[in-house]
Amino acid sequence: MTTTKCIIIGSGPAGYTAAIYASRANLQPIVLEGMAPGGQLTTTTEVENFPGYPKGITGPELMADLRAQAQRFDADIRSTVATAVDFSERPYKVTLADGEVIAAETVIIATGATARYLGLPDEQKYLGMGVSACATCDGFFYRNRTVAVVGGGDTACEEAIYLSSLAEKVYLIVRRGVLRASKVMQQRVFENPKIQILFNTQTLGLFGNDVLEGAHLVSHVGTDKEDKFDINIDGFFLAIGHDPNTAIFKPWVDTDEQGYIKLHGATSHTNVPGVFAAGDVADPVYQQAVVAAGMGCRAALDAERFLLENE
Repeated sequence: MTTTKCIIIGSGPAGYTAAIYASRANLQPIVLEGMAPGGQLTTTTEVENFPGYPKGITGPELMADLRAQAQRFDADIRSTVATAVDFSERPYKVTLADGEVIAAETVIIATGATARYLGLPDEQKYLGMGVSACATCDGFFYRNRTVAVVGGGDTACEEAIYLSSLAEKVYLIVRRGVLRASKVMQQRVFENPKIQILFNTQTLGLFGNDVLEGAHLVSHVGTDKEDKFDINIDGFFLAIGHDPNTAIFKPWVDTDEQGYIKLHGATSHTNVPGVFAAGDVADPVYQQAVVAAGMGCRAALDAERFLLENE
């Protein structure tokens, strides 16, 4: 059985930053990159809002830089996943895909969250080429263009309003006949001249040569008003929520009703002593790379302090 002072489950901005700080603190961390090394940012083409890159950088390049920086300080980065954990007593046990078990004095959970998609094959085809799950990340590229947002809650309305400050026109595609957003948010959408709401409407597919050019829609499905039609759009934004990747931790770690890990105050501490969380897995609000990186820093510092106090 391999033993370590710190194991980091997950990569991305949170996991790699935690690895940088933990390595510099001589914790000799083992990093499990997971199924998607680098996290959600690897599906983003251009990143222009991460500090230190005035000309922008692609998501994969940014993640490669963070990974290389962690390796520079001798982080043990492994391309595997955790399939089970046992947080009943320290050292905590983490089982890998090949059956190996690692015993760790501290654990940093940085498994992120997965954006919900509609399940259309076209979504993956145009991912990064018109399809996005983050308006704040990618909205800038659609200045003075036409975009669509899918969803009817607060997040969808917020993204539609944000995009309306950049785009020429915003379609808000709502499956139901009403918005689920707060009254204040609904009013802002209704009063925005750039936003056109398509109620009782679902997306059948997307189309375009190389890049996204439009969407096939249907309204009032199953009624005598059913109507299939197309809209021409340059961007298609999913705003139907995220699913935090917390399944294997739920028997041990407290989560909220959405599945996000609960943290204690302004720290990265979970309810299990010596187990910390960072990034989107514990952040239902901001979900930005720079925030995740900061949380990774905090988690590594908290792990270092925990070890000093408990060794």
